[in-house]
Amino acid sequence: MNKPFWIAAGLALAFNLALTLTPALAHEGHDSPEPSQPLAGNSPQRLPDGSVLLPKPAQRRLAIRTLVAEERDNAKTLELNGHVLLDPASGGRVQATQAGRIEAAADGLPLPGQTVRQGQVLAYLQATLSQLERAEQNAQLAELSAAQALADKRLQRLRALADSVPRKDIEAAASEASSLRARLAALRQGVSGREALRAPVGGVLATVAVVNGQVVEAKELLFELVDPERLMIEAEAYDASLVEQLEGASLAGDSATLVFLGGGRALRDGALPLLFRAERPSHAYALGQPVKLIARTRLKLRGVALPSSAVVRNAANEAVVWVHVEAERFTPVPVQVSPLDGETLVAQGLSSGQRVVTQGATLLNQIR
Repeated sequence: MNKPFWIAAGLALAFNLALTLTPALAHEGHDSPEPSQPLAGNSPQRLPDGSVLLPKPAQRRLAIRTLVAEERDNAKTLELNGHVLLDPASGGRVQATQAGRIEAAADGLPLPGQTVRQGQVLAYLQATLSQLERAEQNAQLAELSAAQALADKRLQRLRALADSVPRKDIEAAASEASSLRARLAALRQGVSGREALRAPVGGVLATVAVVNGQVVEAKELLFELVDPERLMIEAEAYDASLVEQLEGASLAGDSATLVFLGGGRALRDGALPLLFRAERPSHAYALGQPVKLIARTRLKLRGVALPSSAVVRNAANEAVVWVHVEAERFTPVPVQVSPLDGETLVAQGLSSGQRVVTQGATLLNQIR
């Protein structure tokens, strides 16, 4: 190549380089534009003001659901500790009426959890006697047997002399012989017989405290029956005025209908016992099992009723709810909560019309 070509190429390269390095000047009367802010993009992220940017596709993936807040008066509630008791109207107990030995029925001894019907024989109780008691009963049997034999012979003689003996004497002898025969049969039944232990009500066996051949004492508890559809709940209240303010109650985590039966007027271990009847519980409960009750009072508490899943904790361990303020932005709002029932809370700090996240709030709270 010739020398002029290289000179022209060098001048062109220098000119382009100068244009690149020299800042562009605006025309007269125009300012240079401000650099645009970077876009947030489509990924969930926590913004500097504490709110969360959550695009629509991410909201669908996290299954975010909201509820329009409605501020109203709600019954003030209290959490009470309680335990399950036997309902005397639907349950029953089988106790030993005397000391004896347990014998199995024809179908064997029943097992805990088995359903039995009213009047069903659960076991037999064979009375146990000492040697002296057995000797006394045998002596009474011998005496009554001899007396009955004499009464039968006398009755036969009188009937043979019916023409010369008054009729009233024959009837008196017959009555005496019949009485001795009945007394002898009753005594024999008491000595050699056994008592049938029957179910007083139909239900499920909650307690079976016997085995075949076991020797039990009088008044000892042998069987306990419950109706799983009706149970008794005894709660403990430390405020005596709660009895007058109580409006209703519910079991935490259960849809059972609780009927308030009344409260005691004497403290027991520093607490006032309150009795409820639980009808149609959705869970199985055992006698003596501790439970938690949500008691509703006549006192009113103004706020927004929300499911417990809507309330989460922030970094400062404050109770907050997430409010849907824009299409893709959520803001945490601190609230004060009080239990309403087993699954609902009353939040104070919200206003009607705000869209509160009720599902997915925990996942939303974890976005950083």
